[in-house]
Amino acid sequence: MATAPQLATTARTEKGKGSARRARNAGQVPAVLYGHGTEPKHLLLPNRDLSAILRNNGVNAVVELDIDGDKQIALTKQVDVHPLRNYIEHVDLLIVKRGEKVIVEVNLLVEGTSKSGTLVVSEASTVEIEADALNIPEHIVISVEGLEAPTNITAGSLELPAGSTLVTDPEALLVAVEAQKASEEPADEEEEAEAEAAAE
Repeated sequence: MATAPQLATTARTEKGKGSARRARNAGQVPAVLYGHGTEPKHLLLPNRDLSAILRNNGVNAVVELDIDGDKQIALTKQVDVHPLRNYIEHVDLLIVKRGEKVIVEVNLLVEGTSKSGTLVVSEASTVEIEADALNIPEHIVISVEGLEAPTNITAGSLELPAGSTLVTDPEALLVAVEAQKASEEPADEEEEAEAEAAAE
């Protein structure tokens, strides 16, 4: 992402659950902006625009905030979603500078089909990397195409985007390709033989 999507904000002057509920009912999401030794700023973000940015850029979205005419680049460090109603309750935003590197968790995407008779087991859904704040990948692909059992894919074997470095332990197991367990066919054959004997 060469440029960050813009997001208009307004200052949040009221505090407490009641004011947060009123803000959400009005189509706004309470947020706090912090980092680089600055005092935290409490903001309100337009829910529709924020949701669109998160859909298009993932949870590690970088946005350019317009705070009363001042521009500030920020990373969506944490997005709290209501567990039942699935709406955004609150967002933590981390101030970042152009060219600055940040440590983030990136989703893993397993693609491909392993050899017949094998089973692909995902041991982790994310990996932690350090990347340029404006070039955070939405996900990292792990290909299991044609792999045989047993095969272990560790964090250290990932192909990371240019300029990114691995933070997760390189020995951490991410995906395992295992042999499928033998079927219960012999037992079934014995039951069939017993059934035939009983019929005779």
